[in-house]
This record gives sequence, C-alpha cells and structure tokens, in this order.
Amino acid sequence: MNRLNDLFEKNRSWSERITEQDPEFFSTLANQQAPDYLWIGCSDSRVPANQIVDLLPGELFVHRNVSNLVVHSDMNCLSVLQFAVEVLKVKHIMVVGHYGCGGVRAAMDSARHGLIDNWLSHIRDVYIQYRDLVGPWQDTVEQNERLCELNVIEQAHNVCNTTIVQDAWDRGQELTVHGWVYSLTNGQVIDLDFCVDGRERLDTQLGSAVARVQRLVSNQGSDD
Repeated sequence: MNRLNDLFEKNRSWSERITEQDPEFFSTLANQQAPDYLWIGCSDSRVPANQIVDLLPGELFVHRNVSNLVVHSDMNCLSVLQFAVEVLKVKHIMVVGHYGCGGVRAAMDSARHGLIDNWLSHIRDVYIQYRDLVGPWQDTVEQNERLCELNVIEQAHNVCNTTIVQDAWDRGQELTVHGWVYSLTNGQVIDLDFCVDGRERLDTQLGSAVARVQRLVSNQGSDD
C-alpha cells in the first residue's frame, strides 16, 4: 500500500523551512483568518491561487471547481461566497479563469465525457449567448481564449447577481467583484475590464468587458 510517504516528507521539510524563516508563522496563522480576498478559480493543478498573486496562507480565501463556474444552484460555491462575504468580510472577489482551460474546450467538442457534461453545459450556454461574437465554432486557439474570457465575465456577473452580494451592497458593505484570466504561458494575470463595486455599475462594467472581447475579435479578424 502506498501511503504517500514522499508527500509527508515534503510537508515536514516545508514546515521546518517556514518555521526557520518565521518562528511565529504557524502560531499566528492558527489564531486568525482575515483575508481581504476571495478567489473563485479553476481546479486545474497548473493554477495555484496563492502563488499566482504571491499571497501567504491566510491571506486568500479560495473556492475552485472545474472551469471556475458560479451556478446559482451550487450550494457549495454559494456557501463559500456567503462565508467569505458575511463572516470574513472580504473586500474583493476575483473570478479567475485561465487560457487553455480543458473544461472550456471539452464543453465545445462533440464527445461525451460523462457526468461532467451536465456541469460544462453552463459553458455551452455562454457560447450560445455570444455565438455571434465568437463565430461558428472551429476550435481555434483564439476562439478558446475568447470563450475563456467570456466565461469569466459571465461567472463574475453571476456573482454580482447573487443575493449574497446584492445584500452586501444594499447594507453598504465594501465589496468589489473582479473578472481576471491567467496565462499559463507567462504566469501573468490579465484584467478583463470587469470591476463592479455596486449594482448601479453592473451593466456598465458588463458592457465594458464584452466590448474588450469584441475589440480582440476585430483585431484578430483584421490580422487575418
């Protein structure tokens, strides 16, 4: 039986290294959790939330699922969101997708993938909504990137429309929702021009974010 002893060894080495660097690190961490940020991202192992934005444990509250979806019937995601907003009082929620997302690509191919197809159907809904913008699906790199961006924008929009966020804004709580995408090829995060701190800005920011995608599609068309 493989008890993964190599991972236990790595854990001990890591904890010893951290303790050597900061003897109070774990005692301080154990006594508080007060992050300013909630990261809603993809489960992809290549997208480690804390490392990407260079934050320590305790500084970033994280929820991950396949293709960073925010579905209004997903009690797991909504429970995380409620705890982050109402208990931890985070000030920022970042919905973060990434280029090269396998879930986005799988959502658009014709093969059956089993149970997950029901989950990925939400991405197909995004494509249907923006089909005139993305164009007939040909599985190009550019189309996949644009759909990754549009998926993030729609999921960030979904966050804003939850009762949790709406109620927070109504009571005057400081809370901003962001839409970002991460590039696996250079390790950098890109702002998708979706940044909403109140319901009155929601439609404007949604339009701004979609307009950014439209410009990218137009520029690609002119390059062709």
